[in-house]
Amino acid sequence: MSHPGRFHPDSPLLDHCPPTLPRDAYRDPDWHAAEVEHVWKTSWVYVGRRAELPAGTIRPVELVGQRLILVHDEAGALRAFHNTCRHRGAELCAAEGPIHGRRITCPYHQWTYDTQGRLISTAFGTPTGDFRKEEHGLFPVHLHEWRGFLFVCLSDTPPDFTQAPIPGLPTLDNWPLEGLARGHRRQWDMACNWKIFWENYNECLHCPGVHPNLSQRVPVFARGINAPNEAAEWSPDGPQLPVLSEGASTWTVSGRPCGPEFPDLTEAERAAGASFLTFYPTCYITAHVDFLRVGTLTPMGPERTLLTIDWLFPPETLAAPGFDLADAVDFSAQVVDEDAMACEMNQRGLASERYTAGTLMPQEFEIAQFHAWLRARLPAEMKDAS
Repeated sequence: MSHPGRFHPDSPLLDHCPPTLPRDAYRDPDWHAAEVEHVWKTSWVYVGRRAELPAGTIRPVELVGQRLILVHDEAGALRAFHNTCRHRGAELCAAEGPIHGRRITCPYHQWTYDTQGRLISTAFGTPTGDFRKEEHGLFPVHLHEWRGFLFVCLSDTPPDFTQAPIPGLPTLDNWPLEGLARGHRRQWDMACNWKIFWENYNECLHCPGVHPNLSQRVPVFARGINAPNEAAEWSPDGPQLPVLSEGASTWTVSGRPCGPEFPDLTEAERAAGASFLTFYPTCYITAHVDFLRVGTLTPMGPERTLLTIDWLFPPETLAAPGFDLADAVDFSAQVVDEDAMACEMNQRGLASERYTAGTLMPQEFEIAQFHAWLRARLPAEMKDAS
């Protein structure tokens, strides 16, 4: 990419102001349905953590209208299947519970499967000679475990998981992800399209006006940028400014760690205050020196999105006398409250018939990258419209 003279050649800023996605992308039911088919059903989608699905347990989950089951057998193997019996399609599992006798039994007519999905018994049904048990196993769903996080993909040919996260899997190598425990969960039912959330997540032009407390904690945010290299005057040999405000080391109300800091972080990771890993379209991880946050998106329709955030801590932090959960949760929860308000405000404005598309600023380069990621997955006729 060539840059005009006012930006350093290594700057990530855009050298032009491209258009946004069209208005229909955020409101039209047909557009939303196409995204479900071509984006959500073909991507790796986060469905929970291994630590919260004990061995010998089955759990139902729902993903863009498809009901699935997660199975963790007593040998430790994890699998996913469609939550439908091969007899007449009844639901196999309505609530999380134990796998009785290492078998999955349909509660309707008692067809029974093993934890690998193979049909074991048709119960009171008496098949004729043309029936082949091996052809009536459960419908499998691709499942991938990454450091204790579970993802599924509905596509028969899932993409390479190593290409899913941005900026990349090694980003959180120094955090002990596998051993963390959930200390708190909160949900936001937002009246906005799922892409509106990701666009807001990917820029900080809104930070000075929407996040006053966060902009005090992270002074660079007060300039409407996510990082120093997003400043128009930035150059790599310029002064290196501190990321967090003086005396703060994390995103708690007090600014102090809520427990022991993770021991293997580099000095740069500690100084940053937060490191981010994004898995489009499904979730993001924000890693601090003392805890993590996992945000998960569930599209509920063209103008409604459910955001679930889990706060993860070392078990010893949660068990420590005097642990202050509110100090750890309330600061970032306020940020999400403010983001939800901004996203809903954005969505309401798109109802204007005069608005057809917007324009991105150079600092919104990550939104442009997100739009490119999305367009690459849309049918040709939608790419032309976008």
